[in-house]
Amino acid sequence: MISAFITGFLLGLSLIAAIGAQNTFVISQGISGKHVFYVALFCAIADGLLISIGVLGASSVLNKFITDFSNVIFGLASVWLFGYGVMKLKSSFQANKSLEIINSNSKSLKSTIGILVILTFANPHVYLDTMVLIGTYSQQFIGVKKFAFSIGAIFASFVFFFSLAYGAKKIAPIMRSSTSWQILDFIIALIMFSIAFNFASSIDW
Repeated sequence: MISAFITGFLLGLSLIAAIGAQNTFVISQGISGKHVFYVALFCAIADGLLISIGVLGASSVLNKFITDFSNVIFGLASVWLFGYGVMKLKSSFQANKSLEIINSNSKSLKSTIGILVILTFANPHVYLDTMVLIGTYSQQFIGVKKFAFSIGAIFASFVFFFSLAYGAKKIAPIMRSSTSWQILDFIIALIMFSIAFNFASSIDW
């Protein structure tokens, strides 16, 4: 059960570690000190909701389909994760990335959450990462282990977003360095390769 929790945590953490528009906005709010708690809470809950839908949806609606075509699904997922790992590995050797902070004119909590709704749910990758990829990967576990896996993935979102929001003032100067991005991308690549291998190992060759 602990292994399933750790797997979910590492997978969830690696998928949201890349700095996109949503994460950059979280950093900008953290630096400005505006609605930091609510911004982190919204992002974590949104991720947790989508992960839950992915795990439960895959279990209740797609269970028979995934069982019948598990080799194909896990094979494609393994290839996708390996390709993502290769992309991150390649990126780790490129020294041309830096963090650009989004300057938000948002003052009220309502307008801040409104921006987050758009940045979160208008991003197609969030559905691929949470509902599809994590939901599919959860099919390797049953019962308590599947629950532990999903809790691990959701916990990763809470740890990441609260750390990002409250540590923004310290993170921003570090992530302006290309070397920091290279190290982050390399670590993500290793995690992706490890999970891709686990996917491939679960296939009945």
